[in-house]
Amino acid sequence: MAGAKLNFSLVSPERELFSGLVDQVDAPGSEGDFGVLAGHAPFMTALKEGPVRVHNDGRVTTYEVRGGFADVTPEGLTILAEHAQEAA
Repeated sequence: MAGAKLNFSLVSPERELFSGLVDQVDAPGSEGDFGVLAGHAPFMTALKEGPVRVHNDGRVTTYEVRGGFADVTPEGLTILAEHAQEAA
């Protein structure tokens, strides 16, 4: 899967903050932080407050989230956050 991209979507009640192909996403799971790459095994977990780091082409964009869920499927990763905003 080297070089494969992950389909990622970050959604809050107000709007979709991000949707696209990325290299990796790191997120604050309620049972510990985790990272997702393309081809990751499916799972679902609750999120705690903390940073979601989106890695793409050598750049990292950080979003602050509070609560919600992360759902990894064969199609990619979707984060449904109770609150999310791009970090300053």
